[in-house]
Amino acid sequence: MKIKAIKTRKFLPPKDDLWELLSGVKSLKENSVVAVTSKVVAVGEGRCIPLNKIAKDDLAKKEADKYIPRELSPGGNILHTIKNNMLTASAGIDESNGAGFYILWPKNPELSAKLIWEFFKKKFKLKNLGVIITDSRLVPLRRGVVGIAIGYFGFSPLKDYRKTKDIFGREFKMETSNFPDSLATAAVLVMGEGSETQPIAILEDIPDLKFLQKEFKPKTEYDAFEIPEKEDMFYPLLSSVKWKKGKGGK
Repeated sequence: MKIKAIKTRKFLPPKDDLWELLSGVKSLKENSVVAVTSKVVAVGEGRCIPLNKIAKDDLAKKEADKYIPRELSPGGNILHTIKNNMLTASAGIDESNGAGFYILWPKNPELSAKLIWEFFKKKFKLKNLGVIITDSRLVPLRRGVVGIAIGYFGFSPLKDYRKTKDIFGREFKMETSNFPDSLATAAVLVMGEGSETQPIAILEDIPDLKFLQKEFKPKTEYDAFEIPEKEDMFYPLLSSVKWKKGKGGK
């Protein structure tokens, strides 16, 4: 697999022209995936709030589906939240590279990914293309962040090993590979987390990725990318604390 980050100008909150920024991509090959950071997508949508308008935790509680009070976090360092069926800090709200603004997640990351997909498909006259909207997250019991896809479009999210056999003939029962987050992690590593101004990455030669011309629709509940909270293997941990209900961005 090949990954190339795209250097751009500074993208300026509270609102900037996302389509002009994306036009800086001069070429795309068939069967590529474009990774775009959620921050520039959000700024393009005007999803920015001045720091002096509201406290970050109050804003995060409005954006989150649910949250755990900050005082329950070690050292009070993080407001744990769930938003869009993802565990994240402060509902994805960030101040870094914000120029005096809180930057929220895009309003509808899946729709944002689809619109970017349509833009590049038309611009480069491509048949097969994928798009992921990336952010960063912490991994339990590890320092440092890795990438996560908060939205994707144009490909099937899972590689299914079920009913195939391992090298010793044992049949796989549950194994699937997660393409959106795996690709996001690789892209974020190349794009960087600081002042690199590389909010776009192009991924090529991705093995086994199945491209789609429409939104992915699972055939059964077991083919779905998202898992209901009560069916997730981490539910014993998620249910062991008392979450408070947020407003979910409404």
